[in-house]
Amino acid sequence: MTLNDQLANALSIILNSELTGKKECLIRPSSRLLLEVFKVMKEHGYLREFRKSDDSKGSSVHLQMTGAINKCGVIKPRYNVKIGGIEKFEKRYLPAKDVGMLVISTPFGIMTHYDAKQKNTGGKLIAYCY
Repeated sequence: MTLNDQLANALSIILNSELTGKKECLIRPSSRLLLEVFKVMKEHGYLREFRKSDDSKGSSVHLQMTGAINKCGVIKPRYNVKIGGIEKFEKRYLPAKDVGMLVISTPFGIMTHYDAKQKNTGGKLIAYCY
């Protein structure tokens, strides 16, 4: 079976692990995009720790979760968003204002919508988490 979207698969594994009460999960295969999204999630307290490991089967990521995730997922299609249009998607994907985060790929790297507003830049919507 082929894997179409690694990020969607990884966030689905994280959400299922959170809902079942697990504190750790293994995500295989890993990519640079996954590691950047996990770094943003760790900075905002949704993940405790993650580490990448390479073995004979390929690369994988071991996650330790905090139990703070209620819902997370990818945004498909990956909409282009300008600085003024972020609030429209904030209303669509997040439950309330200033609750959760949108992950955006910008020319300055992958960041949350709060950081994108501060840097006055737009980009492509990748994921959401609250």
